[in-house]
Amino acid sequence: MVINDQVMDEQERIGFQLRSLYSNHGYNRYKMSKFEEYDLYSRNKDFLLSKSVITFTDTNGRLMALKPDVTLSIVKNGKDTPGELRKLYYYENVYRVSASANGFRELTQVGLECTGAVDSPCIAEALRLAAESLRLCSENFVLEVSHLGILSAFTDRITDSELIRKKILHCAAEKNLHGISRICREQEIPEGAEDGLLHLLKAYGNPLEILPEVRKLAEAGGIGNYAAELEQAMSVFSDDELEKRICIDFSSTGDLKYYNGITFKGFISGIPDCVLSGGQYDTLMRKMGRRDRAIGFAVFLDMLERLNEEKESYA
Repeated sequence: MVINDQVMDEQERIGFQLRSLYSNHGYNRYKMSKFEEYDLYSRNKDFLLSKSVITFTDTNGRLMALKPDVTLSIVKNGKDTPGELRKLYYYENVYRVSASANGFRELTQVGLECTGAVDSPCIAEALRLAAESLRLCSENFVLEVSHLGILSAFTDRITDSELIRKKILHCAAEKNLHGISRICREQEIPEGAEDGLLHLLKAYGNPLEILPEVRKLAEAGGIGNYAAELEQAMSVFSDDELEKRICIDFSSTGDLKYYNGITFKGFISGIPDCVLSGGQYDTLMRKMGRRDRAIGFAVFLDMLERLNEEKESYA
């Protein structure tokens, strides 16, 4: 199929290229309904980018919602495939309050989901496709990668209080190292208890430079297996030009109620918010009664409007 750039706008062109990328790597198109029962989203509001949901009552009296998210619907409507790998991609409209505008909008979201026997090569492939997705949007991008197992382990060593852990992780997401120490002193946590976490958060940069330091910290904390998982995932970028666009960043946190293991976010120069977000979400699968492992990501095509607006402002 030939793309006619004269009749396709930028978002449509990128959307087409992303679908071709995923299809060429063995991912099958997944199509879904425009709405789900509202209860699905009300029980998982923390997972949603926007907490606001458009609802209506159907003819049977059920409270329904126009879908604000795709992953939740895929998990709810899917079935476990023990020993098998299910590779899906989607090109769907979602309905939520956009970060770039006031009020609800119909937004196009492209992404992929891999469920079932998810292993190290599958995780590495998802990371690679995330980086290639960003490159299709812009050459000037960064993919920030974290490992929640490592981050959580260092946080758990500070306190067993869920409330305090949340406060500490909030500071970590904001790169507020002084805030973490302040919380520890306010809670009368022994001085130095947070040192391991602070060292981890300072380990920021290119994988070649940072991974040896992360491994050293992880092995000292008895979680060298997590560092090995991160290294295996990063190996997909070895001796590749994409490697200079990858950044290890443990402030790139995710909600531990839903995510585990490798998580990542993609940024493009000129756009203040992430345009791609994803990671392993085995915890979400368990929460929704599934046993499969899972990893996926979404590209928020509406965010690219800001890039186009910036280009036009300099034209």
